[in-house]
Amino acid sequence: MKTSASSTPPVKAMYIMIGGFLGAGKTTAVAALAQRLSSYGKRVGLITNDQGQELVDTAMLRSKGFATEEIPGGCFCCRFNSLVDAADRLTEVTRPDVFIAEPVGSCTDLVATVTYPLRRMYGDQFRIAPLSVLLDPVRALRVFGLQEGGSFSQKVIYIYKKQLEEADYIVISKSELVAADQLELLKEAIAREFPNAHILSASVRTGEGLDEWFSRIEIGEQVERATMNVDYTIYAEGEALLGWLNATIACSHRDDFDANVFLRAFASQIQARLQEVGAEVAHLKMTFSPDTGLGDIAVVNLVRNDFVPELAIRLEHPAGGGQLIVNLRAESDPETLAEVLKQGLLEASQAMAGLEATLEHLEFFKPGKPVPTHRVEALG
Repeated sequence: MKTSASSTPPVKAMYIMIGGFLGAGKTTAVAALAQRLSSYGKRVGLITNDQGQELVDTAMLRSKGFATEEIPGGCFCCRFNSLVDAADRLTEVTRPDVFIAEPVGSCTDLVATVTYPLRRMYGDQFRIAPLSVLLDPVRALRVFGLQEGGSFSQKVIYIYKKQLEEADYIVISKSELVAADQLELLKEAIAREFPNAHILSASVRTGEGLDEWFSRIEIGEQVERATMNVDYTIYAEGEALLGWLNATIACSHRDDFDANVFLRAFASQIQARLQEVGAEVAHLKMTFSPDTGLGDIAVVNLVRNDFVPELAIRLEHPAGGGQLIVNLRAESDPETLAEVLKQGLLEASQAMAGLEATLEHLEFFKPGKPVPTHRVEALG
């Protein structure tokens, strides 16, 4: 990172990282926090992260007007220098007072490989906020054995729980999805297993709990403590159980079509086929950007096999064409995910008369073994 030529020490920018497993609601929370900080007059720069190219999160955040840099091709821990470069690019353009970073949803060990190295090497430029890790309450109830339903294999759950172990704040997001008694049971289970974390609940949709959480990370600073032990063999094996798929699809219609209807139908087709092959979805996210319009997009999310695809952002008007970005992560081999996507696209597009949907970019793979650029166990 670039240093100031002035003899006056530069004002430290705040660095906030919001982690959590795939489908935990990180991007929605990042957008809400960025909007809040912007309303205070703060300049905000966002950094997104993915194992592949064409990230839905980046498209969604940019559509809201936020300066956003994307780091593809690996986790922050393995692309530390790219993280630094991304912060430099944002600094050159907008000079953010606050950086908000959203790591890959299958990444853990962020304290030892990201925040501690940042503090050691760039501590004169950054104030590191406490690490927040989000979790979806319905998924968490199943992981902790408090509710029946589809879940992941043990090596994937190893990553899920390691994320919680290193958190300063464990934030139960989407708290409106569960009853109050279930929420308390979940908090008790988390507290028993992870006694060092502060446990909060919040809902971007209702606003409940957001002010408390955001206020804490805005004024707080990460306190040094011993980093956790991580078995990188199990970590790598857990990631290798997850299939990763990113696709870009060009859509056009002889007249105009309702992109909201098409996205939900396409997501439902993918969901049905994942259920048929027994693949547990971690997160399916799609954005549609019309060829005409000023940043308007439609967004669909699916975070569990038995959940209804949710139209998180809808277009107000029909579109003649546009670009569809698909990010799919599931516990399945990548080739199966590719076939599921192709079949689902064919069925959904044929069901909408006059629509042509052309697959322009498709990548599907398993994440490689994580190899951190740095790993700092203590700041001494």
